Amino acid sequence: MLNDSFHIYDTTLRDGAQQEGLNLSVNDKLTIASYLDELGVGFIEGGWPGAIPKDTEFFKRAQTDLKLKNSVLAAFGSTRKPDSNVEQDAQVRALLDSNAQVITLVAKTYDRHVELALRTTLAENLKMISDTVSFLTKEGRRVFLDAEHFFDGYRSNPKYAIEVVKAAIEAGASVAVLCDTNGGMLPVELADVVHEIKSATNARLGIHCHDDSGCAVANSLSAVDAGVTHVQGTANGYGERCGNANLFTVVANLQLKKDMLVLPAGTLKEMTRTAHAISAVTNINPNQHAPYVGVSAFAHKAGLHASAVKVDPMLYQHVDPALVGNDMRMLVSDMAGRASIELKGKELGYELNDRDLIGRIVDKVKDLESKGWTFEAADASFELLMLDEIAGKKQRFFNVESWKAVVEQDAAGNVTSEAMVTILANSQKFVSSGKGNGPVNALDNALRTALTTIYPELAKLELIDYKVRILEGVKGTGAVTRVLIETTDGTAEWDTVGVHENVIAASWSAISDAVAYGLLRAGHKPL
Repeated sequence: MLNDSFHIYDTTLRDGAQQEGLNLSVNDKLTIASYLDELGVGFIEGGWPGAIPKDTEFFKRAQTDLKLKNSVLAAFGSTRKPDSNVEQDAQVRALLDSNAQVITLVAKTYDRHVELALRTTLAENLKMISDTVSFLTKEGRRVFLDAEHFFDGYRSNPKYAIEVVKAAIEAGASVAVLCDTNGGMLPVELADVVHEIKSATNARLGIHCHDDSGCAVANSLSAVDAGVTHVQGTANGYGERCGNANLFTVVANLQLKKDMLVLPAGTLKEMTRTAHAISAVTNINPNQHAPYVGVSAFAHKAGLHASAVKVDPMLYQHVDPALVGNDMRMLVSDMAGRASIELKGKELGYELNDRDLIGRIVDKVKDLESKGWTFEAADASFELLMLDEIAGKKQRFFNVESWKAVVEQDAAGNVTSEAMVTILANSQKFVSSGKGNGPVNALDNALRTALTTIYPELAKLELIDYKVRILEGVKGTGAVTRVLIETTDGTAEWDTVGVHENVIAASWSAISDAVAYGLLRAGHKPL
């Protein structure tokens, strides 16, 4: 583990899991914990043993299934119940039974919550905190206190909020974490409160922010400036309502902007991979515009930007994307200028030195995009377009004589899709049919069946994503359909685009490009 002077504390498995639509199995939690450990997060909060059976099982399995190198597991729970014996409190006992060496206790700080939610007195709440912290530390556990609703409580009754912090620290808690539970604070006001609490208590303080005001990351950084040495957050900003502070953004800012080594040396470059790996486990699409780790975080679209980036990438980038394991990307669109096309070509492995050629590609892109095409999310289709312009003619591995797709429903309500294609390739005519769970899938199967006798590599191809968008009134015409398709050969994925008034024709165009690009990747030469 890193030096104990500064803590990075992840609560994805507990607080992050409260996000709407996010449901983690025990295996999911173990997998995410291993990713966070590889990144070098200091503390991983595993959940609430005793209160949630799944979390109880997680801590049990973690003892044998997790081999942590950098992280320490923390168990989350509450103080003893009002007017009870801490040694006989089942929830407190469950925390000990988890075998977690760090226990994070949540305690009420807001006087109204104490009286209305806990239905006890302010004095008894302080005793609940002292008793529980003291008991757990005597059992050899390190205790952090999450002071829930701290900033709202401090606004309501500052004297009592300070007493909560003092009670926890005097009983043996290592850190008092000030929680902006409702996420309503702003950075300057939050920093002022942190300064006041630090002066009044001399306690080691932490911060836990929610993003309801859109300031969770900024509030966390302001708290660090104000003196906190323990920061909590979640992977990708997961969490209830608007989410928690995105721990990846906080960590990157601390390490790259404030020159604080908060992760083990060399692990920051794994951050983008970790963010996307966790997204895959949660089955939540990554935020492509997320700072540092989003696929668009270092993507350049405007022609003016591209011209500057060509001279020096740092003219339009605040950090080198490689520091967080990300890449600079050039987007091809109707905003593209010569520099954009030249840099995109270099990104794809082509040196475009001919000004006339670059001009033709720019004109072609702008013309097609005016008709509804988009290439910024379809690199494979752009590469094929570029190769056509380089060769001075349309290059493909096959020519299409005809295709058709039929969808039929019988009297019993069963729906079937079948397609037929006629292809000319290698001086031969191929007629093939295919079935699928829809007309697009049937066309994809028919096309690849027709070509596998001469291109057996196509058997590996699989259509893995399909997106349709209706574009109203492009350049004064009626509505047209844009289709984006993602294809894989098992080792890489690529995206292609098709546009037509008819959704099946648009799909066919994207499928044809996908197959052609697959053959290009396999090393085949166009006709």
